[in-house]
Amino acid sequence: MKMKRKRILKCVLLAILTVLLIAGGGACWLFFGSHTTNPHNYSKVGDIPTPYGYQRISGDNAAYSNYLRSIPLKGKGAESMLYTGEKTKFQKLSYAIIDLPLLSNAEQCADACMRMRAEYLFQAGRYGDIHFKDVNGHVMRYTGGSSRKAFERYLRRVYGLASTFSLSRELPRRELKDMQPGDIFVYAAIDRPENRPSGHAVMVVDVAQNPKTGRKAFLLAEGNTPARDFHIMNNLGSPFRSPWFTLDEGNDDLGVSLFMFKKDELRHF
Repeated sequence: MKMKRKRILKCVLLAILTVLLIAGGGACWLFFGSHTTNPHNYSKVGDIPTPYGYQRISGDNAAYSNYLRSIPLKGKGAESMLYTGEKTKFQKLSYAIIDLPLLSNAEQCADACMRMRAEYLFQAGRYGDIHFKDVNGHVMRYTGGSSRKAFERYLRRVYGLASTFSLSRELPRRELKDMQPGDIFVYAAIDRPENRPSGHAVMVVDVAQNPKTGRKAFLLAEGNTPARDFHIMNNLGSPFRSPWFTLDEGNDDLGVSLFMFKKDELRHF
């Protein structure tokens, strides 16, 4: 009987040790391994493999989804930089850096999301569809045609007149179960008095779904203040699934980076 108890105790201790090793491995990844961006040197967003059992979805606009998946990434080890040329703090927040130069020091979180939408429409030749509202609700339309200089001049103007406030008011809500590539999690400072002085916005750049469970996984991209490289975000809450995030419909909020979004703050163009 004593020998049997010893074997049971040994098995229990071995199981506990295994759990501790796994947890320790996750901690080591978080604090030491995650500093290397784009560790597998993927060339674009669509190269990042989905979690096991998940398949990418196209949503209502396959062309837009494909465009977002074609966004180029900087190579392995690229550092997140500010517009001023300095390195950003908290490099571990970035899984991969999007290879798209900043246009101004005003290109912050909401601006980066609007830019990705505008870049898609511009490359598709849909110039008349490029428009955003300013904080007063006035529509700012792009009228420069195929001129890249005019397009970038327009975006700089938008950056100065639009914000998380205008973006959260302009875009309609989307249910979590209907999430698609190109959707945006956004809230304005006025909506979170406890978080003032700023709101925040992150873009859903890719979505995959498990056909058996219906559960969705998604990649998020973020700009920030002061202006810094738009980047694919690490999932610090689940390092073994990173950079993919998941969110059950029953959850009330989503913690990403240093921010918390509520489930009713998902919006779309």
